[in-house]
Amino acid sequence: MAGKFELYQDKAGKYRFRLKSSNGQVIAVGEAYESKAAAQSGIDSVQKNAPGAPVVEVDG
Repeated sequence: MAGKFELYQDKAGKYRFRLKSSNGQVIAVGEAYESKAAAQSGIDSVQKNAPGAPVVEVDG
């Protein structure tokens, strides 16, 4: 099974997403969004921009 995005509403009523690996481990978490549509846009952005993204080491 491939990884999956989970879209959910937190206790404060904000929408969030998390990316889980195939073994169920959380590997990325999105910020809090005011609307479900905005959270979905965040997922879409990760899906579009992540393939081939470079790894850049930064201090701090």
